[in-house]
Formats: sequence, structure tokens, C-alpha cells
Amino acid sequence: MKDYAYFPGCSLEKLAISYHTSALETSKKLGARLMELDDWNCCGSTTYFHIDELLAYTLSARNLAIAEKTGLDLVAPCSACYKNMYFTAAHLKKDPELAEHINYALEEDDLHFSGNIRIRHLLEMYAQDIGPEEIKTAVTHPLDGVQIAPYYGCQILRPRKDHESVEQPHYFEDLISAIGATPIDYPLKTRCCGGSLIISSRTAALSMVRNLLHTAVERQADVIATACPMCQINLECYQQSVNQEFNTNFSVPIMYFTQLVGVALGIPSKKLGIGKEFISVMPVLASE
Repeated sequence: MKDYAYFPGCSLEKLAISYHTSALETSKKLGARLMELDDWNCCGSTTYFHIDELLAYTLSARNLAIAEKTGLDLVAPCSACYKNMYFTAAHLKKDPELAEHINYALEEDDLHFSGNIRIRHLLEMYAQDIGPEEIKTAVTHPLDGVQIAPYYGCQILRPRKDHESVEQPHYFEDLISAIGATPIDYPLKTRCCGGSLIISSRTAALSMVRNLLHTAVERQADVIATACPMCQINLECYQQSVNQEFNTNFSVPIMYFTQLVGVALGIPSKKLGIGKEFISVMPVLASE
């Protein structure tokens, strides 16, 4: 069993609880234990960096410093949390003066950021640390015949890491293939879902969601697999709004990749949070 420091983030406390439970259950089944950080705080989300950049960096640095004490790699399931912590670590390594200011503030909690921690998105952990071959050997209920659109979203691949393909990544597809499903060719897989733009420019955000749904339907996807709670919300919860705004009739199931992997591993649906979604995925799973 390999241990990881785990930062669930605010969304997984309530709104994306099915992502949280399925991540814990599926990871454990694959021999990876997610150890939730003690006393973690909000990462600052996307907007806070535009309001108070110094304090936003300090918020993320505090989580990183807590994780450093564990001596484990840090894993985040939320793409925004992952991006904020990854960028914070990278920025503080390049700016010793800023790091000094932030560490002065962290002294209040007896914490210190050193920059010696590895930050991973949960999807990266599955696809690269555990790997598709190991996952394939653990599959007991392959999702034969299920066509899945792999939706990376815009933040997992940005920041760009060394030797990583931003435009044409393939590790999500490899993961889908490992559970016996068929990854469709999904050209919008790294496009933005609109994120929090739904608050400030609703029509523009709904248009972005419509394009993602339309392409998935056009490519005959049975389900869209996501790796971010914000993407999940926009793609699933706002489908009815998209239909009203653009006179469409979308009804596309949206699932977290951890739920799909969990099904393939034979984990009961209830433990994966399946059944709480707005658009039922049961017809898709029943047909496999």
C-alpha cells in the first residue's frame, strides 16, 4: 500500500462528495491510500489570486507546508486546487524574496515551505503512478462496449510539465482503455468548460458547455468522464439551462473517472456515489 498526502479541497466536502468517496474507495482498491491533510485550508480558488495575490499564495503555501511535514507526495482531485498549489510551489522556488515573506507568515502556525514536495493531480496518479497495466489486472467488471469521452479540462495540463503534450495528451484515454471501455476521439478534451464564468457571463459559459456536449454526442459518447468538480457541475448541472438557452435536448451522463474505474473494479455503486447524479448513468452501466 502506497500512501499519498491528500488535499480534497472545498468542493469535495459537499457538492462533489461522490468524487471524494469514489476516490478513496477506488484508490484503496488499487493499493494507494489517500491520507487527508490535517487542518488544510481553501486553496483560494481561481478568483482569489486576482483579489489578493500575496495572501492567495500564502493560503496555498500553507497547505504545501503541511504536506511537506508528511514526507509524502501531495495529490489533489480538483483541477483548480492542483493548479494553484503547483503554480505556488513553482513560483516560490523562483522568487526567494516572496518565499521569505510567506514563510514569515507561516511561522505563526509553526510551518515552513521548503519546496521539496511533489504535487500530483489524482488523474496523473492513476494514469502515471499506478499505471494502466496495473489497473487492467485489477479489473473484474470491464466496461465493454461503453464509449467514453475523456475530458481533461483546461487546468490539469496547464501548468505544463516537462515533456508533456498539452494539445494531444493520451493518458486519460489509456486509463479508459484499461477498464475495458472505449475512449472516443474527443477533439475538445482540453477546452475550458467555462469555469466560474457561469457567474459573470452566463450565456458565454453555457455556449462553451453546449459545444462540449454537442461534440460528445456527435462522436457517439455514452458518457463524459471528468476529473474536476467544476467541470462536473458545468457539464451536468447546467445541461437543462443549455437546453433552454439554445433549444437543444442534451441528456448526457457525466461521471468522475474514479467512479468509472471503481465500477470496473467491482466496487458497489453506492460506495462510489453513483445514483446521486442529475442525469442517470445507470442505463449506460446496465448495458455494459
